Amino acid sequence: MTFAAAVDQWRETRIGLEATRAISTAIRTPGATVLRVPQAPGSPMLNRIAGLGVERAATQADVDEALAAVGHGVTFYVAITPRSRPARLTRWLRDRGLTPGWGWMSFARDPHKPLSAHTTLRLAEVADAPGRAAFARIARVSYGLPEAAEPWLATVPERGWRCWIALDGDEAVGAAGLYAAGGAAYLGLAGTLPEHRGKGAQSALLAARLRAAAELGCDVVITETGERREDRPSNSYRNIVRAGFEEIGVTANWQGQT
Repeated sequence: MTFAAAVDQWRETRIGLEATRAISTAIRTPGATVLRVPQAPGSPMLNRIAGLGVERAATQADVDEALAAVGHGVTFYVAITPRSRPARLTRWLRDRGLTPGWGWMSFARDPHKPLSAHTTLRLAEVADAPGRAAFARIARVSYGLPEAAEPWLATVPERGWRCWIALDGDEAVGAAGLYAAGGAAYLGLAGTLPEHRGKGAQSALLAARLRAAAELGCDVVITETGERREDRPSNSYRNIVRAGFEEIGVTANWQGQT
């Protein structure tokens, strides 16, 4: 059995949800959790409905209540995992005008297996205001978020996440975060400024976060990126696989706009 096959997928879903909830405005509806980042209303990656049909089979009333909680002027995803029930849930979403978006592949790795990463960049854990500002700018640029999102991103290291930046000399060029709870760790918010890609920033940041997860006593590390598609970039996917992560499965994202 592979490491990924032995992972508790319910636990994997929970750590990802908990990590996102820590940095979002979370609204609990009877059948789901609605996650909102008002500073970036156009980002379906950050504004989404999670957990629908996972704890119990969803009803059409659950769907309507979750959609109503999203608010107005928001582009969002509804995440449908392999555990989501009932099977006709996707038909209900289509009937309400949602369309299939870019799914996310989840990955798992044992943090205790070492990862070699070679780079000339220097890594530093974010511990002060200048570090938080650098982290926020890189994350915003990497994910194409509006400038209004930077103050929110600067609070991420104060919300239960540990964050790092990669520096080329004195210039911060890469960033990444880790959230750990219950013996599991989630890796996210990783990005490199376009003009500094190819210098090994993300491999080094992955290695640093794996070491941190092992030191925190975690026995599994979870991360995710967009599923492989011919019309989508796959650099992040390749970096994750090259770092020894194993595929768990795809979460389908249904996109809507209010």
